[in-house]
Amino acid sequence: MRVPGLVLASAALMTQIRRDASLEQVANAACLPGIVKASLAMPDIHQGYGLPVGGVVATDAERGVVSPGGVGYDINCGVRLLRTNLRASDVQPRLRQLVDGLYQAIPAGVGSRGRLKLAPADQRRVVETGARWAVGHGFGDADDLARIESNGCLQGADPDAVSPKAYERGKSQLGTLGSGNHFVEIQVVEETYDERAAAALGLFPEQVTVMIHTGSRGLGHQVCTDYLRRLEGALRRFGIWLPDRQLACAPLDSTEAMEYLGAMRAAANFAFANRQCLAHWVRDVFARVFSASPSGPGIGLVYDVAHNIAKTEEHEVDGRRQRVVVHRKGATRAFPPHHPELVEAYRAIGQPVLIPGDMGRYSYVLVGTEAAMRETFGSTCHGAGRVMSRTAAVKAARGRRIDQELEAKGILARATGRDALEEEMPEAYKDVREVVEVVERFGISKRVARLRPMGVIKG
Repeated sequence: MRVPGLVLASAALMTQIRRDASLEQVANAACLPGIVKASLAMPDIHQGYGLPVGGVVATDAERGVVSPGGVGYDINCGVRLLRTNLRASDVQPRLRQLVDGLYQAIPAGVGSRGRLKLAPADQRRVVETGARWAVGHGFGDADDLARIESNGCLQGADPDAVSPKAYERGKSQLGTLGSGNHFVEIQVVEETYDERAAAALGLFPEQVTVMIHTGSRGLGHQVCTDYLRRLEGALRRFGIWLPDRQLACAPLDSTEAMEYLGAMRAAANFAFANRQCLAHWVRDVFARVFSASPSGPGIGLVYDVAHNIAKTEEHEVDGRRQRVVVHRKGATRAFPPHHPELVEAYRAIGQPVLIPGDMGRYSYVLVGTEAAMRETFGSTCHGAGRVMSRTAAVKAARGRRIDQELEAKGILARATGRDALEEEMPEAYKDVREVVEVVERFGISKRVARLRPMGVIKG
């Protein structure tokens, strides 16, 4: 190990964390060439491919490496939060109509094909310009862009570094939800903890919000697959030894690294555009259902954050400023108040951090802090974190009707198949409250609001 491993967790969460190989993966990542400070893990950590989900590593921008396994297969899997001017009492009588409308409007499920069919030239523009492409084609407003991480477009995307197979997989998937833990969820603001921050974000008690969780679909998965294979084959030439080949990497000044980063940024831009399109259709459904309302649903964007990404940033390491490549895999950027990358409206409170829980309990809105910049490269948790594999969850749900159990709690759920709800049942996840309490105790995020689910669409 070149640096120590550091896990942010409570004693109770550590008991769960020890059940899989995630701690070994934290130690393995500490062997990456050029890694600085520590191999970090958030309290929602669980075993992943190479780096654990919930892992954060930073490598020196001049002498370090980039690792596709440190970003993950679903490049820029992320979360978007929309706010409405509706209260729960406005929505409850029409909840079933809303949930059914969203289920019909949003393509979901394994291999789902979207409402958009992109020509090759359009695909290139999407991966170059991200959410800007979507806004330019009528999906949302230009005002949305300032409330998206990196304004919805990573600079340095290289369309030529994306393989034909990746383009083929992505050509009909823009504007689709996908499967697994991806969702669209109608929520209500159940509690606010910081009145000033909540007001800045436009959030208030009993307000209805919508959370969207998805990523770069098959295009991003193929980018990761392509470069993992390529970098694993080049390790010997680079003279790099790793305890786990799933962490295959390349020196940042190599052709392989530059091409991977170009392709990764392209996939990230696809994901930003994807969430922008989905948000547009959410707005459409709400507008139809509440067309008789005097002011309409009044849907605005709170924020959109990435959970799987590598970005070049400047941080303090051992008392000096240093350019590093921060790999966040199942982790959220959490920049503090007054950071220059924040939109003016949020600069006084810090970056919004969106933390989905499970479909039966709650999610959270946090903000970033100075402590996160000092201790965790401006990073925090990303969600609840699984405690049960999908196979184990389906087995545990045998004989149960998860949809009926949720409806008994006042939550309407729609999914493309029963397995989708069983794999994602609430018990398959840690209690996100425990995760959020840990990051708040460590000072790397502050709670702003808790959101309770009312209706959910699963792939």
